[in-house]
Amino acid sequence: MKTVIKRDGRKVPFDQMLITKAILAAMKEVGTTDEDYAIKIANKIATKCPNEISVEEIQNLVEESLMASKYKDVARAYICYRNERSKARHRESDQTILSIIAAEKNDITRENANMNADTPAGMVMKIASERSKELVDDYLLSEETKQVVADNILHIHDKDYLPTRSLTCIQHPVDKILSGGFQAGHGESRPAKRIETASILSCISMESVQNVMHGGQAIPAFDFYMAPYVRVTFKEELKKLETVNEVDLSEAYDAPYDDFLIRPLDGMKSWERMVQHAMNETVRRVHQSMEAFVHNLNTIHSRGGNQVVFSSVNYGTDTSAEGRCVIRELLLTTEKGIGNGSTAIFPIQIWKKKRGVSYLPGDPNYDLYKLACRVTAKRFFPNFVNLDAPFNQHDKWRADDPKRYMYEVATMGCRTRVFEDRHGEKTSVGRGNLSFSTINLPGIALSVRDIEDENERIIAFFDKLNKAMTVTARQLLDRYEFQCTAKAKQFPLLMQGLWVGSETLGPNDEVRPVLKHGTLGIGFIGLAECLVALTGKHHGESDEAQELGLRIIGAMRNCVQAFSDHYDMNFSVLATPAEGLSGKFTKKDKQKYGLIPGVTDREYYTNSNHVPVYYKCSAAHKAQIEAPYHELTRGGHIFYVELDGDATHNVEAVMNVVDLMDKFNIGYCSINHTRNRCLDCGYEDAQKELHTCPNCGGDNIDTLQRITGYLVGTTDRWNSAKLAELKDRETHE
Repeated sequence: MKTVIKRDGRKVPFDQMLITKAILAAMKEVGTTDEDYAIKIANKIATKCPNEISVEEIQNLVEESLMASKYKDVARAYICYRNERSKARHRESDQTILSIIAAEKNDITRENANMNADTPAGMVMKIASERSKELVDDYLLSEETKQVVADNILHIHDKDYLPTRSLTCIQHPVDKILSGGFQAGHGESRPAKRIETASILSCISMESVQNVMHGGQAIPAFDFYMAPYVRVTFKEELKKLETVNEVDLSEAYDAPYDDFLIRPLDGMKSWERMVQHAMNETVRRVHQSMEAFVHNLNTIHSRGGNQVVFSSVNYGTDTSAEGRCVIRELLLTTEKGIGNGSTAIFPIQIWKKKRGVSYLPGDPNYDLYKLACRVTAKRFFPNFVNLDAPFNQHDKWRADDPKRYMYEVATMGCRTRVFEDRHGEKTSVGRGNLSFSTINLPGIALSVRDIEDENERIIAFFDKLNKAMTVTARQLLDRYEFQCTAKAKQFPLLMQGLWVGSETLGPNDEVRPVLKHGTLGIGFIGLAECLVALTGKHHGESDEAQELGLRIIGAMRNCVQAFSDHYDMNFSVLATPAEGLSGKFTKKDKQKYGLIPGVTDREYYTNSNHVPVYYKCSAAHKAQIEAPYHELTRGGHIFYVELDGDATHNVEAVMNVVDLMDKFNIGYCSINHTRNRCLDCGYEDAQKELHTCPNCGGDNIDTLQRITGYLVGTTDRWNSAKLAELKDRETHE
């Protein structure tokens, strides 16, 4: 039986009647009718064509037959019709491309707030992105996937990167690079010998890998990785003094110290004075290195020169003198700001909170924890990850283990979490997410809204959710299989030992053997609106709705556990960090189902399992409602608190939020507040909608806000849905 390959890759039975109809339609355009000849051409093509032929090849044969006949005018009509059909297929896409070229401000060009689509590089990337998505739709998605996407139930994240086989993110084991050097692109680097080099190589590592991945880059234990280079820098300073003063300071090389701090030299004896001077110089160099680290990550561009590295660093649990020095100087650098004192957008910094180490009075790093809270109150970062939450603990963690960071969960700033691994050690180091897709919970709920009996409605909802989960799992597996066909050489540096197990791969080896350590995430959006559609209330205002919400996300968790067992892969549930998606689902559902109070009456759906931003409640109530979902969403989650007023004068408010994490077993959290800065004189405050500087009278005001898990220096790059959400945000007390 002959088959025809459609433009979207589907194979359908060959039907020569369709050829006849197309020829007759072209004849009609020029006022001619010759059905016998049309049938003759169709029969000829049916006889001579191979058992498998594409639509394009059939059309070429029709054109050739008509051009060789007396019906050349029909051939021209057929060609014109074919060209018009081709243009029609791309007309909507072309309008999108033209809007990008015109630098129009719309939700396409503002899809990613940290990417400037108005620059030449940004335009090229957006144009390529839109065309790439068309290719994916036409050739790389299954029919069942396309149907669920068309039904507005599923969104495939970073779909434009799917043909490249790229992965999402990774937690960099930069200690491998610092101790062994690396080769990537046209250059190579020797191992680090001092703190300055360690800082630079850490930046280069993330910048280089960012170019072969579509997600973020993180360092899971920045303090542990940098600490050895504080000591070698200290030795370098001591040796300088030995040369100048002709003394032997070797006893100080490896001597134990409680801390590395700058202290005045007055009153010190000669030997003690020289050692302290070396320490003072070391701390200054560490501070400069941390300044360079932060500055570089806000200026070094990747992805075609259009976006700075989407970077994160985790730290807080190294209690050594050297590790504490790194933590302190990074925090002080962040507090001071970059350039003329502006808040650094990257790296997203994450404090590892752990009892006995970095949280409670008496803990070795408690003083640094208080400093971290002070810096957060002014600069938004660090965020906080809770190592004490039961689901973030590891049986192998020991306080005296110099590599205990291997057993500490680390997170991406946006919220992505990778820890459990059915194919190896439970760790975040050297691993990341492969890809993720998001399910529209309100969309499923709206599809069953006409069922009057609530119990039957909820049963129907769970049935549809289960089917959507199954399709999503298969879509992620299809993408995974495609990713596995990539060669190691396609991912310079990443597959040279950074990704777990990749050091065994040759340049032409497939990456399949090591990708199994990554995760496949099934995300969700709009739990609040979903519950309103099903019960009339969201989980922040109803115990019954909260119970149902936990059943829904619990059912998703059960599904991914079943998928993990069946496919032997690391599936997880992700509390999706929706940015461009926040309004996309809503817009289509509003067109389909109309304006429904509490569901489609705003421009956005609430992110993941959050209590709606417009719902006024205390921080404690929000924490109590959202906390149980963190254990269920092992692919990543975040808890936000929106502070009122100037947080720099209320550091205790930040510490109180972290206490809520400890009380309710919240996995990861961040504190939101407003930060205005006058670009003319440097004045800063926390007023809402500040338009005129009270200090100099200027109107060049930069307002900093958190959009999902990261900051954006200007809301001018936010899409309409996120701007609407920002306007609705209530503070929590």
